[in-house]
Amino acid sequence: MPKMTHAVVVRGELNGLGVIRSLARGSVPTILMETTRLHAGAWSRFCRVRIVEEFHGPQLIRGLLALQRELGERPVLILTDEMAVLTVSKHRDLLDKAYRIELPSPDMVATLGDKAQFQEFAERHGLPVPRAATIKSEADLLKLNDLRFPVIIKPADKRPVYLGKTDRLHICPDRLQCSALCRQLVGPAGELVAQEWIEGPDQNIFFTLFHQGRGSDALTIFSGRKIVCNPPEVGSTAFCTAAPDVAAELEALTKSYIALCDYQGLGSVEFKFDAAARRFVIIEPTVGRTDWQEEIATLSGVNIPLAAYRHAMGLPPLPSHADSSVAWQESVLRWKGRTKLSAPAKVYDGYWRLRDPMPAVVHYGHAAAKQLRRAVSTRSVRQVANRTSADAAAPLKVN
Repeated sequence: MPKMTHAVVVRGELNGLGVIRSLARGSVPTILMETTRLHAGAWSRFCRVRIVEEFHGPQLIRGLLALQRELGERPVLILTDEMAVLTVSKHRDLLDKAYRIELPSPDMVATLGDKAQFQEFAERHGLPVPRAATIKSEADLLKLNDLRFPVIIKPADKRPVYLGKTDRLHICPDRLQCSALCRQLVGPAGELVAQEWIEGPDQNIFFTLFHQGRGSDALTIFSGRKIVCNPPEVGSTAFCTAAPDVAAELEALTKSYIALCDYQGLGSVEFKFDAAARRFVIIEPTVGRTDWQEEIATLSGVNIPLAAYRHAMGLPPLPSHADSSVAWQESVLRWKGRTKLSAPAKVYDGYWRLRDPMPAVVHYGHAAAKQLRRAVSTRSVRQVANRTSADAAAPLKVN
């Protein structure tokens, strides 16, 4: 059997861990590029770890090029981090000869990765999206008069979020609060998008995960449904399963999106069912990388990271079949999602696998230690407060 080329996975949180385990099913030798050993993926038995300073900027590029020189081959690059996508897209001229990379065009990466630009692109091409207004300055606040409240406020450019300069999103119940919040955020967050809130529970949120290769027929796609989000309605996926009942409609919408973007590579689209309008709307796309709940597709029989690897290597696709009797939970702490499943399912924990136990040991060990430190700190504060109260209540002694 010929030696297989490495896959290099950037970032090893739960998303990256799922990618590593998916590649292992195809016996792909994998190197994880990480900034810390604390992330669960760094403890998987299915990868080696390479530490870099940052997931973005010159440090990432230098780290990738140094690793490629050591390997002496042209690895397949799989990204799980949004800042890494922006950096790799910007510097793809330096990386193309060193790595096998599949991304949309640089302009399309910029368009799809910016919420304001994507909103304009979607409206121009007739993609179903909630109504929204872009806010760049005080004068733009008049656009809020055209929206139905509540609305959700997001920075158009996610980079300030990842750099810790602003929060990811805010929900505003009325125009007055929205105007005040926009005035406050438009400085540190830059351009904002105010998008009409689509009412409905977590179970009304759906997604497609996909890899689009060269040629319209080279598509591997999976449709899923969120059962629980953390935090509810606005957070990342905590519990999900396949969505065979709506797969045809979601995948038709996704194929239209892919064709309009001339898309290549890994990606996903998040939808919400608008019960009032009786239609699915696109909440946001994920560009150039895998998604948080990526492994649900693999566990259900559609191994998208492996499909991307084989396509990059010029290998034929493997047969896939979608199994709707599987569910994925972010962690055992999200077990309540089981009670919301419409049918029995085999539930996989995102961290724990019998054949790969260390990611769960490390993750849950850190979680338990953090909880213990918090409990000890809270108890110490209470003891100090109780002593202070007792001292204040004691009678004053005068010598």
